[in-house]
Amino acid sequence: MSARPAARLASAGLAAVLALTLAACSQGSDGDAPAARQGDATGSTDGGATGSGVADAPQGPVVDANVRKGASDVPVSTLVKVSTASGELTDVSVTSADGELPGAVSDDGLTWTASDRLEPGVAYTLKATADENGATTQLRRKFTAQALTLDEQTYPSVAPLQGETVGVGMPVVVSFDLPVTDKAAFERNMTVTSTPAQPGSWHWLNDNTVHWRPKSYWQPGTKVSVAVDVNGVDAGNGIYGQENRDVDFTIGKAHIYQVNAQTHEMKVFENGKLLRTLPITTGKEGFTTRSGTKVIMEKFASKRMNSETVGIPQGSSESYDIDNVQWAMRLTSSGEFIHAAPWSVGSQGNANVSHGCTGMSTADADWLYRMSVRGDVVEYTGTDRPMTLDNGYGDWNVGFKEYSDGSAL
Repeated sequence: MSARPAARLASAGLAAVLALTLAACSQGSDGDAPAARQGDATGSTDGGATGSGVADAPQGPVVDANVRKGASDVPVSTLVKVSTASGELTDVSVTSADGELPGAVSDDGLTWTASDRLEPGVAYTLKATADENGATTQLRRKFTAQALTLDEQTYPSVAPLQGETVGVGMPVVVSFDLPVTDKAAFERNMTVTSTPAQPGSWHWLNDNTVHWRPKSYWQPGTKVSVAVDVNGVDAGNGIYGQENRDVDFTIGKAHIYQVNAQTHEMKVFENGKLLRTLPITTGKEGFTTRSGTKVIMEKFASKRMNSETVGIPQGSSESYDIDNVQWAMRLTSSGEFIHAAPWSVGSQGNANVSHGCTGMSTADADWLYRMSVRGDVVEYTGTDRPMTLDNGYGDWNVGFKEYSDGSAL
């Protein structure tokens, strides 16, 4: 008779264990440890119920991430990564009020890595599920990316512009409004691809400017894509990339203009064919035009030209201020242009009388202006003053080996 109450107590104890098992299997976690694994009677990560007479249920795989629970200062340069020691990740999301962070699971199913970095000051929620033979583990964490001011972020500007058609000499120009000291980190996240493919290299002119050019002039008709994926990348000295930029552009016809300062003429070639030979004038003594390869940087149907902008003071015998110079195309940052110069027509073709620009008749300048695009090439010979790499788009004035030495990689 005394055995019957003992049997009832044992049954009650077994019922309590089963109830705990069901409760443990339904719980999740937002802590650093993974959520309770399905079939784990204790809800712990190191084993199930023992000594109870109940067989251990299968445990889910261990899941972890490279961001801490509740972290409020996760670097924006972080690429969030979730990993499992075994089994496979079946569902991962990192979300914020702005949307979901893109990412992908590796081929072996063991890791998920975000493809974008974090946005400053944004709060994120990470959810991940891993499965191994039907036993699952869930991981939940909330964290916030570090806050940044605009003075801690550098913004990239890109030339050419989206959809622009440019000449065969056009470099890719990326300018940053704040200095980049970790140039290698940025360069690893900037790519230039083209169809047809053409080899090329980045070249840093300074902490704020980097160019890319192909080994030889672009092939006409080439389609080019530029990806500056520096958002959140550590630029050094507490500065980070502010935004990604993607630009697609097209290479137009091969316009090569050959200027000889000794014969005072310009030969205009299009796709290898000589179209016209134009009489011109270049810089006189003391204002010698630079010899070398120049690239059209910008165009102006009308431009005011003032000698003070090129270091000739007002009141000097060489000073000038012309309000309406027509068909002007900039070749250097230092102030060399091709433009209409009706005041020097008598010297064009036989003497150099300008302050460094290449002057021609209004009709010739109009014709050349209308066929030209940014990136067209102007090759100068006949003077002892060399063009330099850093004077505008001077990228073609060194050999490719020397140019590629300017890469940070």
